[in-house]
Amino acid sequence: MGHMQTINYNGNSITPSKIVCVGRNYAAHIEELGNEVPEDMVVFNKPGSAISNTLHSNLGEPLHYEGELAFLIQHGELAAVGFGLDLTKRGLQSKLKDKGLPWERAKAFDGAAVFSKFVALPEDMETLTLQLNVNGEVRQQGGVSLMMYKPQTILQELSRFTSLEDGDIIMTGTPQGVGVIKPGEHFEARVLAAEKVLVSGSWVAQ
Repeated sequence: MGHMQTINYNGNSITPSKIVCVGRNYAAHIEELGNEVPEDMVVFNKPGSAISNTLHSNLGEPLHYEGELAFLIQHGELAAVGFGLDLTKRGLQSKLKDKGLPWERAKAFDGAAVFSKFVALPEDMETLTLQLNVNGEVRQQGGVSLMMYKPQTILQELSRFTSLEDGDIIMTGTPQGVGVIKPGEHFEARVLAAEKVLVSGSWVAQ
């Protein structure tokens, strides 16, 4: 599939050892999928091998997009931010959830994570937001102010049970507006800090 498996930060290629993802972190997204609000932070991992610079629309079944704020770890701290697409085999995920089984087959496959470049964090993380346009239409927007678990809280929770290595990525959950990826659709993503665009990315779904 021609995997990249590296991300770009300040012009350097970095190979994450893992991507740690937080699920169900925006109330409106929990509602749109009909899930229950979790008592504890929902966490799952994607391996570094999931990273691709190709946005696939179908890998055995149609894929759904979930746009997220993604943070790069350096020296145990949140060092940089980028836009991440957490790609999901929703049909398979629903079957696994119904059986009480782990989600990895639906979330950790090759091609399941696509990222913009990463840039240094702004001083005030509370103003960070994401925006995802598909074919020029706004599909998703949200940010730190709407998160149930803020980035710093996520970092503290994760560090209780897992070592975060330099280059690892934390994906912080998706706001409402997720949907099916159709071939040929043009995805444009932006991360903003107080209305100023920090970093953007664009992909055409294959």
